[in-house]
Amino acid sequence: MTTPSKIALTSEPFEPGALLTAFCAGRDETGAVASFAGLARAEKGAAVALELEAYPGFTDTAIAAFADDAKTRFGLQDYAIVHRVGRIAPGEAIVFVATAAVHRRAAFEACDFLMDYLKSRAPFWKKEHGPDGGRWIEPTAQDRTDAQRWD
Repeated sequence: MTTPSKIALTSEPFEPGALLTAFCAGRDETGAVASFAGLARAEKGAAVALELEAYPGFTDTAIAAFADDAKTRFGLQDYAIVHRVGRIAPGEAIVFVATAAVHRRAAFEACDFLMDYLKSRAPFWKKEHGPDGGRWIEPTAQDRTDAQRWD
């Protein structure tokens, strides 16, 4: 039995492998599952923590609308998105995305599409904390270019 598509924002650490195992359970009509797990980097000692802010009811609703578009656009059977908020240490998972489809190309492309959105367009506010203090992080030019290819 599969669970319905879901989006979760959490301040608690999570294990991407366990999420993937749960997502794959009972999929006897699914031909492909693609997943992505993003981890916080130490940036060679320049980052001791990453902090993400989101507005419950706003951020998750925006992500849900985009994810439902991905479900239609790629013919997905299902998706799951788990995204950390709050303070995240280097090496901890920030984001987990999984997509389920009948065929692999749809699963791969939808996972990539969702990550491009989450990285550059989702309403999160990111701050990197390091030995020299904190600094706000904006999407890079490459992040924006990656997202624009889907427009």
